[in-house]
Amino acid sequence: MRAWPFLLLPPLLAASLLPVLTERQPLVSRSDGIAASSIVEVRRLLANHDSGRLQDGDERTAIIPAGLLDTAIDHFASRTLGARAAFVIIGRSGELRLSIPLRGLPARRYLNLSAVIAAADGHPRIDSASLGALPLPGWLAEAAAGTAIRAAGLAGQWQVAARAVRRVDFDAAASHVVLNYVWQPELLEQLRPLAVTPADMANLRNAQAALAGLLDHRAGVVPLGQVLTPLLACCGEASAGHGRAALLVLAAHVSGNSLSRLLPEARSWARPRRVKLSLHGRHDSAQHFVVSAALAAWAGESAADAIGLDKEMRDARSGSGFSFADLAADRAGSRFGELVAANSPRLQAALQRPLSDSDLAPSLAGLPEGLSAAEFERRFAAPESADYRQVKSEIERRLRAMPLYR
Repeated sequence: MRAWPFLLLPPLLAASLLPVLTERQPLVSRSDGIAASSIVEVRRLLANHDSGRLQDGDERTAIIPAGLLDTAIDHFASRTLGARAAFVIIGRSGELRLSIPLRGLPARRYLNLSAVIAAADGHPRIDSASLGALPLPGWLAEAAAGTAIRAAGLAGQWQVAARAVRRVDFDAAASHVVLNYVWQPELLEQLRPLAVTPADMANLRNAQAALAGLLDHRAGVVPLGQVLTPLLACCGEASAGHGRAALLVLAAHVSGNSLSRLLPEARSWARPRRVKLSLHGRHDSAQHFVVSAALAAWAGESAADAIGLDKEMRDARSGSGFSFADLAADRAGSRFGELVAANSPRLQAALQRPLSDSDLAPSLAGLPEGLSAAEFERRFAAPESADYRQVKSEIERRLRAMPLYR
């Protein structure tokens, strides 16, 4: 009996299902971007649910804006799958939508998924779902989600999170999700390996040792490029993992923090000597650049930009004032961090020689700074105003003129 006809069954079956499971138009279409208001909401939630003040067994209720969940889910989908996602509340249920572009096909097609999540007895359950034009019963979608969680090696984390959640309610009128949970310290221990893998840990330890060696005989104020260039090239073959680690270690140093606040293991690592770094002769510009670069490398450019804008708005209300010069350093840093995360050949070529201030960030001359909240409102009204966009466009023009960021 000839077996070759059966070999044709899988590709023929896939071809027949392709029009059903995939579509020409995405279910979700949106651009990148995180609003500074989302960062405000995250800070509020973290302040109200600080793990350092919670005891094992403490019961808390978190009120999470639907818009914040929508932004977070889309950002995660974009970073991990190159996809677009959305979350909306409809009645007493939440709906998750996802569009994954499929590569390598003659014409652009999308894998569109949607799932309606209802709170059954206070616990979230998939009520119904669809894959392209194919409707799926809730039980089948639940089983598929469980299989995906186990395949990703997240079964342990999922079980701990499920035990912590006591009740979930969706409130369309208030546009928020109410999450009642019981704090369990082991949740942080389960989640930490997702944020920092063993490979990341090794890279961070090596980068911290390299930074300690670089600063051992330094004193006074040192131009950023004199440290950043050798730090990125310190540990053999260039890689995105090492570059991300180097930026995080350097960000902790310039901000005066210790990595041990995030990673208890870092308490035993080498401690870099306290040396001030400068960018265009300014220590604050070096801080803005490096912290934004680390944020972009680990969380994405849009997250870094939103955090930078949020900080300037807070500075305008109480602090040094709103600074477009700081925003320019932030934007240069976030662009640099994206190049590091992508292990960009352009960046690797630039690292063949010491990077100067003008290689890293545009001129800050003439950019308004030190603006109080009242003065910022008088001159620029809001970050959406034409006057604000004009200054922001000037910053982008200066960045585009730089070889590294073209």
